[in-house]
Amino acid sequence: MRCTRSKATLVASILAAMLVVAGRARAQQQVGHKTLGTLGLQAGSQAPVGLYLIDQFAYYHSSELVDRNGHALPIGLEVDALANGLGVSGALEVPRIATYVNASVSVPLVSLDASTQNPRVSVRPKGVGDLFVQPLKLGWRPGPLEVVAGYAFYAPTASFDTEGSTDQGRGQWTHEFSLGGTLHFGPGKRLNLSALTSFDIYGTKLGIDLRRGDTLQVQGGFGAVVFGLVNIGAAGYALWQVTDYGGSALGAELRGARDVAYGVGPEMDLAVPPLLGQLTLRYVHDVADRTRPVGDIVVVGWVARVWGRGRP
Repeated sequence: MRCTRSKATLVASILAAMLVVAGRARAQQQVGHKTLGTLGLQAGSQAPVGLYLIDQFAYYHSSELVDRNGHALPIGLEVDALANGLGVSGALEVPRIATYVNASVSVPLVSLDASTQNPRVSVRPKGVGDLFVQPLKLGWRPGPLEVVAGYAFYAPTASFDTEGSTDQGRGQWTHEFSLGGTLHFGPGKRLNLSALTSFDIYGTKLGIDLRRGDTLQVQGGFGAVVFGLVNIGAAGYALWQVTDYGGSALGAELRGARDVAYGVGPEMDLAVPPLLGQLTLRYVHDVADRTRPVGDIVVVGWVARVWGRGRP
């Protein structure tokens, strides 16, 4: 029973972390919580100079949990999670060194309903998630190529308990380093290929000797701009856990197990020039996973530029 509960508690904690999301601005001005599926066609792009307000809604559903070999576990998992991320992001240009300097902050509102055949390990947390801060992101635009690199951290500001039943956050400090780019090519440079690689280093959870293994993930996509206003294409992601779970509270069934995930789906970004904004619609489905839930995520995002110059 102890192993079963520790597994469900860890699964609930992972799910809560996965659905702590925030939005992104035009040209994928990403503001944190890189939940798989929340970045896409221009994940590695540099936003133009400006101040951006972002609102992103995400719905995640899963009814299957797979083990380290990709086999479904018969635990009757049902997960429905909603998150609405609110954020603000700014970008300035230093012309002398042809470099953009960015900073972002965001916080999500999270509602998670996760249950199994055993009602004792069901969780239904609701509330404000962990704070995300990206104090520094640098960007360059050498011709048709955009390049970005940054550092960010997640602070355990949300409610968290060691039983995993009411927590809205990760309950740990996380440091994140990212590097990516977007290439514009083809007739009129209407085609775009983008990717952002992120490496997350996780701390020990508060109040319990449990640590998630560090992860490497890539998100991006390939799209085409039509009518000058719509960017449409396919988004995808991949995640690899590169170090083991750790801590004395870790269940034996997860010792040595490492997460792996791959997903793909369609995306459409619609620019709305009169409102200096962009609407994003994205659906992504897991196609191969290990030691994690298998599911789908639907993302609806809106960004508005409240200050800036040039085309947003």
